[in-house]
Amino acid sequence: IKIQEEFGSFYQYLYSFMPNQEPIEHSIATQKDVAITSAESDLISKDLKKRGIKFFGSTICYAYMQAVGRVNDHLNSCSFRN
Repeated sequence: IKIQEEFGSFYQYLYSFMPNQEPIEHSIATQKDVAITSAESDLISKDLKKRGIKFFGSTICYAYMQAVGRVNDHLNSCSFRN
C-alpha cells in the first residue's frame, strides 16, 4: 500500500527501475544461457528489502519480470519468442 501511495501503482514502481518501455530482449541459444537475475532485478529486490518486503530476492523478482512480460527469455528457437 505504501508503494501504491508513493508511486500510484506497483506497475509505476516497477517501471521506475526500467524506464525503457520496451521489454528487455535476450538472445538465447540454449537453456544453459537463460539468466536467473539481472541488474534491474537486483536493484528492485534491494529496494523492496529496504521497504520491509521479505522473501522477494533477485531471482524471484527476475521471474516476476519474465511473467509480466518485462523480460523476454524465450529461446531463439521457441515459437513464443516474438
